Amino acid sequence: MDTTTLAAFLAVDLLLIFTPGADWAYAITAGLRDRSVVPAVAGLVAGYAGYTLLAVAGLVMIVTSSGTLLTALTVAGSGYLVWLGWGVLRQPATLTAAGAEPGSGGSSRVRAMLRGAGTSGLNPKALLLYFSLFPQFIDPAGAWPVAGQTGLLGLLHMTACAVVYLTVGVLARTVLRTRPSAARAVTRASGVLMIVIGGYLLVERLAV
Repeated sequence: MDTTTLAAFLAVDLLLIFTPGADWAYAITAGLRDRSVVPAVAGLVAGYAGYTLLAVAGLVMIVTSSGTLLTALTVAGSGYLVWLGWGVLRQPATLTAAGAEPGSGGSSRVRAMLRGAGTSGLNPKALLLYFSLFPQFIDPAGAWPVAGQTGLLGLLHMTACAVVYLTVGVLARTVLRTRPSAARAVTRASGVLMIVIGGYLLVERLAV
């Protein structure tokens, strides 16, 4: 693939990534609540890695063309976001002197990764992104096979997500470290955003 195509894809992809949504909300929450934002972001990227594998295998076309499968995915993803947002509202972030919630450890890191993977992996908007955006930058007659082009675009997307969400999480933690009341307010706002996004996706899909 030529550099012009890759640069154009990255420009469009970054515009989408920089648009706040469920991933942003989770990265901010993890930045405020966890000892490190890395496990949460790793989980988010893992969710997109799953979509990349689906896209390379050509299964994205099958899933998006099936109304039943897409509806099931939307319901599951919406329910998960609402559940995650409600949990954040019930227990907003409280930074301790050590800069992390009590009880942070190996098990909490695994939970953060799993929640991140669920946040991005159950997001039907991610599936549609792979389905609608990627084909615009893939040349079936190009020197690279379609699977190779798809894999490269997926890798670029995951790398961009990792950089942006790490930055978002670290900035949230750094800026709000000495402002516990502001940290709680931002965490609650993130929880509300997750619930709103989950509800919107559910209503939007069921209205189709």
